[in-house]
Amino acid sequence: MTQLSFLPQNYSGRTVNVSSVPQRSPFRYPGGKTWLVPWVRQWLISQHKKPQVLIEPFAGGGIVSLTAVFEGLAESAVMVEVDENVSSVWYAILNGHAEWLASRIIDFELTLENVQEVLASSPDSIEERAFQTLLKNRVVHGGILAAGSGLIKQGENGKGLRSRWYPETLAKRIKAIASMREHIQFHQGDGIEFMQLHLEDTNTVFFIDPPYTAGGKRAGARLYTHYELDHALLFDVTRQLKGDFLMTYDDASMVKELADRYGFQVEPIFMSGTHHTKTTELLIGRNVEWAKA
Repeated sequence: MTQLSFLPQNYSGRTVNVSSVPQRSPFRYPGGKTWLVPWVRQWLISQHKKPQVLIEPFAGGGIVSLTAVFEGLAESAVMVEVDENVSSVWYAILNGHAEWLASRIIDFELTLENVQEVLASSPDSIEERAFQTLLKNRVVHGGILAAGSGLIKQGENGKGLRSRWYPETLAKRIKAIASMREHIQFHQGDGIEFMQLHLEDTNTVFFIDPPYTAGGKRAGARLYTHYELDHALLFDVTRQLKGDFLMTYDDASMVKELADRYGFQVEPIFMSGTHHTKTTELLIGRNVEWAKA
């Protein structure tokens, strides 16, 4: 298969221009992997044949699953997420409520009073919870859905709450995802347990992006409601997979030690973080030589 021109080359010291990557997720997700999309493309293209299924056991904003399906890099994708609020969005979009959700977003009058009313409410349906979740994701600092996150005040160019509220764009993304629902499945539940159900799948690949809490790092505790994870167990389950996998982790000594213990290759790559600072993250797999191409 011919490699596409936007795949990373001479990766060392290079960061991806996120604005060049199609924005398909309705979330602005902390720890989101939009910046990683060029490497994910190269990984999937490097497979001997197109994967029948891509499983994303820690789906979050789902950008990898969406990229794989929209760009025809896998026949289908399965997103797994344990958080009930994030799950409500994917369930609503993929199970017949996309038009309702898109209309609710378009028709919503974004004022401080209306935002506070919605966020303080107790949703009585999946679709209402989905709307509440997306609204919160768009009006709190950094899109952080964990408890304690505060509303945007000044925001971008002084726009305040409207800084990240793009109703027409969100509605368009939601409808586009719904149009691909025959190729996307969603399951709410524990990602590691779901992986254990698919250890023997040979034409399935796994994109594994767990909360970054290994080695005592606590960013995940601030960013996510469900941040506790047995990293050693995750590595052990990953070792048993018959299908290929790509794992991403924060650059921590504990992670490198686990990778070495299980015979995985590690490749450092660079990303541009907050305020355009460069940070190093790790690609982990059985073979990550493709990342050097």
